[in-house]
Amino acid sequence: MDANKRERYEKISIQLTKLMGGRENIQGVAHCATRLRIVLNDNDLADLKAVEDVDLVKGVFVAGDQVQIIFGAGLVNDVYEVFAEHNQMKNMSLSDLKTVANKKMNPLQRIIKALSDVFVDIMPGILAAALLTGLSGVLGNLEFVKANDTLFGINRLINISSGAIFGFLPLAVAYSACKRFGGRPILGIVIGCIMLSDSLANAYAAAQGTVEVTTLHIFGMGVDLVGFQGGIIVALLMGFVTAKLDGFFEKKVPEVVRLLISPLLTTLVGALLLFTVIGPVGRGLSSGITNGLVWMTQNLGIFGYGIFSGLQQLVVITGLHHIFGAIEAQLLADTGRNFINPLMSVAIIAQGGAVLAYLAMHRKNVKVRELCIPSFISVLFGITEPALFGINLRYRFPIIGGCIGGAMGGVIVYLTNLAAVGFGTTVLPGIALADPAGNGYVNYVIAHGVAIAGGFIMTLILGRFMDKTPDGAVVEKADEKTFAIQNEVSGQTETPPENGTVEEERFYGYADGQLIALEDVKDDTFSNKILGDGVAIIPAAGRVYAPTDGTVTSLFDTKHAICFTSSQGTEILIHVGVDTVNLQGQYFTAHVQDGDSVERGQLMIEFDQEQIEKAGYDTVIPMIFTDLPADKKLKLSASGNMNTETEAAVVCRV
Repeated sequence: MDANKRERYEKISIQLTKLMGGRENIQGVAHCATRLRIVLNDNDLADLKAVEDVDLVKGVFVAGDQVQIIFGAGLVNDVYEVFAEHNQMKNMSLSDLKTVANKKMNPLQRIIKALSDVFVDIMPGILAAALLTGLSGVLGNLEFVKANDTLFGINRLINISSGAIFGFLPLAVAYSACKRFGGRPILGIVIGCIMLSDSLANAYAAAQGTVEVTTLHIFGMGVDLVGFQGGIIVALLMGFVTAKLDGFFEKKVPEVVRLLISPLLTTLVGALLLFTVIGPVGRGLSSGITNGLVWMTQNLGIFGYGIFSGLQQLVVITGLHHIFGAIEAQLLADTGRNFINPLMSVAIIAQGGAVLAYLAMHRKNVKVRELCIPSFISVLFGITEPALFGINLRYRFPIIGGCIGGAMGGVIVYLTNLAAVGFGTTVLPGIALADPAGNGYVNYVIAHGVAIAGGFIMTLILGRFMDKTPDGAVVEKADEKTFAIQNEVSGQTETPPENGTVEEERFYGYADGQLIALEDVKDDTFSNKILGDGVAIIPAAGRVYAPTDGTVTSLFDTKHAICFTSSQGTEILIHVGVDTVNLQGQYFTAHVQDGDSVERGQLMIEFDQEQIEKAGYDTVIPMIFTDLPADKKLKLSASGNMNTETEAAVVCRV
């Protein structure tokens, strides 16, 4: 990670930790494609309104008792890495966070979240299969591909590859579900293999009556030996059952024979339940879901399509949209066509149209441009969270305009009989999944064009009546650090307060060496005061001391930086060197730990200055005031050589 970016993310982490109610209020942290997900002991201690104004944050909300902060695709990974390290939760697994969060969820929320987690884990494989299917469909319609043996052969292999992945999707679902619910993943794979065994009649062939089905009689019940090809719902149920059986037998079987007997019993009982209970129930659920969706298309027609695509993005706000993956998979398995995918896709691009409209209305606003442009780019690749939470939902009328545009796109999907041959990707990449039958690719473009235009136009119209935000209310944040360093040596002076009273907080020398202004540090992050104002010392020895009495808030794992809170509540960051995070703790020794109370002059960090400089790093030590109130100013009250006895190197004054 670039050093400048890391410093920026460190400041974000410090601010977020404080706004979440402090580290002691944070139970766990994880992230998804766009959101930093934080579980708190007490959500009431978090200042969610202030979080919206943190650098790079595009939106924040609470779902399932998780505080979810929108950063956007890619960015959230880097922010998470630094935030988790800052709060010493980097090694916390996603399952740990789920366990904590699940305790606060109601039963419905737990079910939906679990379904989401199952498909998130196997989504790379699903995307690969979907895109390969789309690619095969495109190539298969080209005459020069058909005429060329090599190209025809390659396309055939692509088709086989995509078909194989979808063909074994129930196995992948059983594996992921078993893993998600706490069982050993290999047992989920075993159950998946049983579901697709060659000893069973192929489910599709059995449905067409082209294969003979053997029937067994177990406990007086007739059990048809039919495979579970396309049985996504059955695989979900079996993954759950297998995980619970595994946990049960692991506890009940004596340790001396557990290794042999526990997996044996799990597999045996699981197989019996598969053919006698879970299989029939799962097939019934699958049939009901598919029949319900087909009924909607046949009986509600154009209205059903419009309602679905118009409201789909409201489902995204709740976090329940991941369940559509299971429905799409089952729909494909049963009918071979997925009309849900293009409906979701037009709903997504319509929200992008709303973003463009809001940008057009406030194009002179720097902050709006910073939010809207990357949010729209994310929309083009099927990710709407930055757009929804950063703009559309925040200002209300854009999301209404986007929903209307989505409904308009849904009407086109119905009229053109547009469908997909896969699932898992939408908007620009999603065109590869469009069913080419009936000019599918052209219809895909038309439907999306109508949706984005509808979202854009309706948002402009609604904005004429509903936009209550003046241009100045969403302007770029003013620099929180309104104070300035005033160096007495340079002849600059400070005008005392009119009331004649001066409240001071003094910070003494924190290292031996030469005191310099922060602007003189040879690093843009520090010299431009991205993290805040402060001072710096060119060290004469490899030791960092406490500049005043206070508490160690956070010692970074790499030991190159330490966050410190003075006894009067002022927060500072002492950073040893420039880009020294790349050393991963080498040459650094910490003498304090998180939560330690320290006194002025107490040794906190030692570092091998010679070795660090030999490695090519600048060892200057900035001290940054990360959250100084606007009514305080910093002043250098000393200059030249510094040590721990140097009085009042820096003074904070009201």
